[in-house]
Amino acid sequence: MCYHVYKSIKPPPPIPLPENVSEICPRVKLNDGRYLAYRELGFPKDKAKNKIIIIHGYGSSKLVDLKITQEMIDEFEIYFLLFDRAGYGESDAHPSRTIKTDTYDIEELADKLQIGPKFHVLGMSLGAYPVYGCLKYIPHRLSGATLVAPLLNFWWSRMPQNLLSTALKKLPIQNQWTFRVAHYLPWLLYWWLTQKWFSPFSQNPLTTMTERDIELADKHTKHSYIKESALRQGEYVSMQRDIIASFENWEFDPTELLNPFSDGNEGSVHMWCALEDKQILREALLYICDKLPWIKLHQVPEAGHLIIHEKQHFEDIIKTACS
Repeated sequence: MCYHVYKSIKPPPPIPLPENVSEICPRVKLNDGRYLAYRELGFPKDKAKNKIIIIHGYGSSKLVDLKITQEMIDEFEIYFLLFDRAGYGESDAHPSRTIKTDTYDIEELADKLQIGPKFHVLGMSLGAYPVYGCLKYIPHRLSGATLVAPLLNFWWSRMPQNLLSTALKKLPIQNQWTFRVAHYLPWLLYWWLTQKWFSPFSQNPLTTMTERDIELADKHTKHSYIKESALRQGEYVSMQRDIIASFENWEFDPTELLNPFSDGNEGSVHMWCALEDKQILREALLYICDKLPWIKLHQVPEAGHLIIHEKQHFEDIIKTACS
């Protein structure tokens, strides 16, 4: 009996990657022995004026489609670096991934690829948490930062608890309980997400997405080849570790962050809020930007959570990042 309970709770190890994985896609070896897989697009990095590291969201990968024209890439001389975060795609899993480990993975990847002393980081949805990490732990490496429909950790320590409670209650009750388990009982999350008695997430997509979001998800995040690539090592080391890293206790609160460009260094930080977003409470983002006026808030009407996949909005986001 005890063995079966233990087995149901204990997460599985990562599904091994093929031995020739480095022939399938480029990877760099980190100092701790893990490999990160990456993808480069756009202007040559040694000539690029703008160097942007794209941090993919929940259940996605370096294969995320960037809705941008070659003309715009050439106009702004943009080099894009995309990578699989630990446990996703062809990047080795981290046994105890956190916001801090993800942050230093980004810094080390940039150094291994020699993209220069400074770079812009852009994170979307849940994938925005490493952007907060970059602002906290490696602000000296940033030329700028962008958070698009960024996640809210409902247990941040210095934000008003009634505001965070309202943000959590904006979500379906199943999602609320899953995030509570991730925060209070992370060792139980694997069992919680794999048990068959009840659904850990709402099964009605309209509770968390607009109709347009659903269309965009079908095009850009639910293609079988994207999902198979992103989750090839298993859901625990990718998506489930993501949930734990997002909702565990952080070492800092976003409202404690310092302006990395206050001493005259060029650069800016931007936050994009979609006004029809069913997952992120607008008032919480307004609070953060009110406490940190150096973060420029952009509110986009008639847009949902997957704003990043709308060509016009993505180009606006990139233009702003490059200005």
